[in-house]
Amino acid sequence: MRFHAGLLPLLAVGTTAFEFQLPFSLPFFSGSVTPQPGSTDPVSSIAGSPAAPDPANRIAIIGAGAGGSSAAFWLGKARERAGLDLQVDVYERSDYIGGRDTIVHPYDDPSLEPLELGGSIFVKSNKNLWRATDEFGLERLAFGDDEGAVLGLWDGAEFILSVGGSSFYSNWWTALKVWWRYGFSAPRVTQAIVDSMLKTFVTLYAPDAPRFANVTSLADSFGWSDIAGRTTAEHLDAHGVNPKWTRELVDAMTRVNYGQDVDAIHALEGLVSLAANGASGVKGGNFQIFENFLARSNASVHLNTTVHSISRASPDGPWTVHTSAGTAQYRAVILAAPFHSSGIALSPAALAAAIPAQPYVQLHVTLLTTTSPAPSAAYFGLKGDVPTEVLTTWERVRAGGAPAPEFNSLTYHGRVARADGAERAGADEWTVKIFSKERVSDEWLAGMFGTVGWVHRKEWDAYPVLPPTSAFPPVKLDRGLFYVNAFEPFISTMETETISSRNVVDLLLQEEFGAGICGKAVTADDAAQTHEQETLQEAEYKSTNKSSEFVLGWDC
Repeated sequence: MRFHAGLLPLLAVGTTAFEFQLPFSLPFFSGSVTPQPGSTDPVSSIAGSPAAPDPANRIAIIGAGAGGSSAAFWLGKARERAGLDLQVDVYERSDYIGGRDTIVHPYDDPSLEPLELGGSIFVKSNKNLWRATDEFGLERLAFGDDEGAVLGLWDGAEFILSVGGSSFYSNWWTALKVWWRYGFSAPRVTQAIVDSMLKTFVTLYAPDAPRFANVTSLADSFGWSDIAGRTTAEHLDAHGVNPKWTRELVDAMTRVNYGQDVDAIHALEGLVSLAANGASGVKGGNFQIFENFLARSNASVHLNTTVHSISRASPDGPWTVHTSAGTAQYRAVILAAPFHSSGIALSPAALAAAIPAQPYVQLHVTLLTTTSPAPSAAYFGLKGDVPTEVLTTWERVRAGGAPAPEFNSLTYHGRVARADGAERAGADEWTVKIFSKERVSDEWLAGMFGTVGWVHRKEWDAYPVLPPTSAFPPVKLDRGLFYVNAFEPFISTMETETISSRNVVDLLLQEEFGAGICGKAVTADDAAQTHEQETLQEAEYKSTNKSSEFVLGWDC
């Protein structure tokens, strides 16, 4: 899950080699639904209890975050295209839709613009989320438009680099400073590596996108096994990238986006953290995408409902889902929540043993308002202006130095504003977001900002720990039982959850109903014919939709 990008184009001066962006601006059977703050609650199909006892055409989805809500949406699309008579129940133990994507309002006042507490951004190459905002009429807000912002790279003792500013010459000055410290080739080579990864990634949206029963086979087919099998630092070193660039600037990106250092996180996710061109969020909160997924799925949504167990008495029998509100039977079940933190018992027991334990990064998110337009100069040992976007590197600690940075990132997100755009009375206040491994105290905040008006703290299992790996959980656990989060140790973003869910729905429909997400099954025997048909389909789509790109699942 991508939390942050205060993103301005890096070195966008006279060459397209610097087009990639770094942070240089850098539930329930019965019970009431609690919409997210500011939600218009588009979910109209909140159910009291599963209606039909016959499990023949019933599918359960566990989790109403990005993966679960999109799985319901894809099933709804397939139901329309293939004429399937499906009944879908979505279970969510929380009282809201969106999972790790949620918002809060400063001072808990819904008249004020909200702040993202969880997943903050998606990018233009995230074609499902991008398309969803267009289809659902949601307004996107671009990140990194504050041209006067100054970013500092802090190593715990000093700013080793500061870039940005509002003057005409600031971009050139930024370029010169970066080139001087890291050399001219480091950004160019890194850009080329990221571009190569993205070129492969976007094939997941093509008509002939691979359908995969396990993530390992997908990694092999993409040529990504070696990338996922070594750290980001090792991968960039192997390509001759300046180690200082990698262990300072790229380190800052992996730390802010995934809470993990560049010499620990696997290279595929490290490259994803750099692919932030066109970073955006939804005005009012990204959770609205997932509410709309469910509203358009015709699924029955059960909030405030904990799933205790999923079991099957015989290989050919239905799946039994036991929840805090009762028991129901299903032809198929989609598990769209991290299994090991769900508390769900699987039977037969061998199913649980097939899912490797997945630790998560424990992240402290601190949101606050302050009348100070910048953090404390004294804290950073400065006498002049202080950067309002501070990222950190662990390189001083790696080299045996001290002290360690006390936070992963500290970013100003603009003035506190009214949601209706009207002028807010009173003194100017700024909103600030801090990511840290430990809780920051009130005393620390007072020392950093002086007057603090409002504070909200949240401790998350924010993202999976992502060391180099060649082994991934199975997508298909058993006949009729599928695991969306199998994709998470490979790439962990809101977008890839929607891709994983689309793949799971396609596999489920093919296995259980002889259909697919586009209304027909895809088999090995007719692969060549299917490829030809889908190529013609994409060409026909492009000829009639000049301004749009084909996106599998949406355009079929």
